[in-house]
Amino acid sequence: MKGAAGWLNPFWQLLLMRLRTFTREPAATFWVFGFPLLMSIALGLAFRNQAGTRLSVAVAEGPDRAAVVAALRASDGLSVTEMTPDEAREALRKGKVALAVVPSETPRLLLDSTQPDARSARLLAVDALQRAAGRTDPRPLAEEQVTVPGKRYIDFLVPGLLGFGIMSSSIWGLGWVIVQMRMGKLLRRLAATPMRRGDFLLAFATGRLLLAFLEVLFFLGFARLIFDVRVAGSTLTFVVWALLGALCFGGLSALVASRAQSSETASGLMNLVTLPMTVVSGVFFSASHFPGWLQPLLRALPLTALIDGLRAISIDGAGVAALGGPALVLGVWGVGSFLLALRLFRWT
Repeated sequence: MKGAAGWLNPFWQLLLMRLRTFTREPAATFWVFGFPLLMSIALGLAFRNQAGTRLSVAVAEGPDRAAVVAALRASDGLSVTEMTPDEAREALRKGKVALAVVPSETPRLLLDSTQPDARSARLLAVDALQRAAGRTDPRPLAEEQVTVPGKRYIDFLVPGLLGFGIMSSSIWGLGWVIVQMRMGKLLRRLAATPMRRGDFLLAFATGRLLLAFLEVLFFLGFARLIFDVRVAGSTLTFVVWALLGALCFGGLSALVASRAQSSETASGLMNLVTLPMTVVSGVFFSASHFPGWLQPLLRALPLTALIDGLRAISIDGAGVAALGGPALVLGVWGVGSFLLALRLFRWT
């Protein structure tokens, strides 16, 4: 078999085996395609932009309560609920309302100033109450509603979820299979054939690349159809960048699985790789929220580089020239991990 051409080549035979194995595993199909889509649906519906969204305000009992309620309800941005003082404080404590108003000769505003919704509700409530008291604008202003493409949370979220899905499906879809083959003594049988470990790992990485290609296209089509998420830059660049991330995590997965002897060990190593990056690499919120001294370390993580590149292309329309730094990070992690995996890999 060694040195044979075409479909008899060990690389192609292993690649075909990997693709056939994937098509026969419904669970693997779900985790590669279904799980990221379900997450995007749930989070997209929860945080979608809604025209006319109102902030909840509680009005407690007090003098001139009816006038205060009428003034606040005149504001387009507030939703007013009448409550007892205890109910208003409890609703404020649980986050059910952004602001509580206690009517009196000088109305009192109860709020947590650390909450963005509370600050917005305060501005709207003060404006409504002052206007009801007769305040007018000394200078009229013209207002124009403008919707900026790519600035919705779902536009920010989709590249993060795609990066998370590529990482998860690469680490678990490739590494877990290798460990299961080792536990089932199948790798020991393959070691007896005229096949190099490089052919074995490269075939698995290529299979992951083909599946990632389908995953990216499916995810992009779904996000466009359901949430009208558009790629501001080149779609081809976006897909190629996602595939570069899949190759990077394919190498990292091969390294994680190179010597793991049991599913418990493999599961622990894979969670050790994926969970910290899921938290700090900006899947659901920008990694810039972390302290400045931590930023160089976060930028050196492969998931951060992958997601930053996807968002730069999708939201900012960035081209290849703007992706040099993240590309270097992905390249170092991918090539370094694969070469180290070749050195450390064991059949048994």
